[in-house]
Amino acid sequence: MAAISMHNGCFSFGDRTIFDDVNLDILKGEVLCILGANGCGKTTLLRCLNGTLRLKTGAVCLDGTGITEMDIVSIARRVGFVFQEHSAPFPFSVLEVVRMGRAPHLSFFGSPSSKDTEIAEKALDMVGMLGYRNKPYTQISGGERQLVLIARTLAQEPDVILMDEPTSHLDFKNQALILRIVNRLAKTGMGVIMTSHFPDHALLYSDKVALMAEGSFTALGAPDDVITEPNLRRVYGIDVKVLKIEVSDYGRPLKICLPSNI
Repeated sequence: MAAISMHNGCFSFGDRTIFDDVNLDILKGEVLCILGANGCGKTTLLRCLNGTLRLKTGAVCLDGTGITEMDIVSIARRVGFVFQEHSAPFPFSVLEVVRMGRAPHLSFFGSPSSKDTEIAEKALDMVGMLGYRNKPYTQISGGERQLVLIARTLAQEPDVILMDEPTSHLDFKNQALILRIVNRLAKTGMGVIMTSHFPDHALLYSDKVALMAEGSFTALGAPDDVITEPNLRRVYGIDVKVLKIEVSDYGRPLKICLPSNI
């Protein structure tokens, strides 16, 4: 049974249809990367998957149960969401921000316990930010904030993590760190759905890739089958070369994507 699925999903803002007839099934331990141009509906799709937005038609299910049958807290215990940007109105410490991820596991008037703090510190350590735990969240860089938000979602201990362009504000080193974390989470049995603008990331770290354009998935399947020159040309509107290279450290041929006529 899929950890999370969408069947015949359709979402509209008023008369404007954002996406229609979208279907996906992600098993535990799988990584799906959704690629598509800005404004194609990737973020809206993620917000429908975690129940923040409700589909016009179709259904989202967690382990076979429709999320419309679940309350907000139950969904939050199962699905984590790492969004692109976040600003804190108060100078909470990094540890306090991450510990907020424990909220779905607390009673209405409950306070975080020592165990919750331990889980939060473990999540910070996983993203390399434990040394920042006492720093004000408002005084760290945008890339560091992204890492803290990922740690907060890990502290939530969900079964599925949705990531909206998790590497978009990070330098090369931290992009690699986040992608390794995604790979590690999948190996522990967590389902991961992330949006991205980097086909190379999808080729390296995904089990499935979906190309989104014109309000639907134009292709969905294994990375090598989906990330092709014609498919990328259709989605991004430019000519792209998909090259195969031999890298001994990986033990297998790798594909990279480059725009034509640089």
